[in-house]
Amino acid sequence: MKVKIVGLVIAGLLSTGAAAQAQVSGDVVKIGVLTDHSGGFAYLTGKLSVAAAQMAIDDFGGKVLGKPIQVVTADHQNKSDIAAAISRKWFDAEGVDAITDVAGSAVALATQEIARPRNKILLISGAATTELTGKVCSETTTQWSYDTYALAKGTASQVTKKGGDTWFFLTSDYAFSTTRSGTRSRRTLRILSKKAAAKS
Repeated sequence: MKVKIVGLVIAGLLSTGAAAQAQVSGDVVKIGVLTDHSGGFAYLTGKLSVAAAQMAIDDFGGKVLGKPIQVVTADHQNKSDIAAAISRKWFDAEGVDAITDVAGSAVALATQEIARPRNKILLISGAATTELTGKVCSETTTQWSYDTYALAKGTASQVTKKGGDTWFFLTSDYAFSTTRSGTRSRRTLRILSKKAAAKS
């Protein structure tokens, strides 16, 4: 999947033609893999995401728009302030053209707010909050993974089909978890309301 994501970055740059030529920051197309190298997501992302990005570049021939493609990476430590600082530095000072991975919803939300005003590409494969494609949606961001709506709908639909009508949430205090609980609660209430109305 990560190979496809980097391919999307490259395709996005190619599809915009002359406009993309103007947006490439220098003599190299830089793709930043902003990932968790040391925390809870490291086993899912981290060095594996970097390796997958490099494999995609190799499969693509190593060039786009006649320029070589380079992968850079940094550890966001699963902290949104660090992710924002790295993103800002990459875009403003180091010529990074697109960022991918950004495991963790809070990290992705922070990175998106840096990418948006700069009109930079952000491909999210490691965050699940619906905020990314909902109220803070950006024209230059793609969320390439499941989201909290999909998780909530699948679970709530199956539980209510089997007669479940009571819910208890143990919710961690971070972006993914609070969005997931809220989405699941709203979905469940709609389903239960429809069932109650049908019985009346």
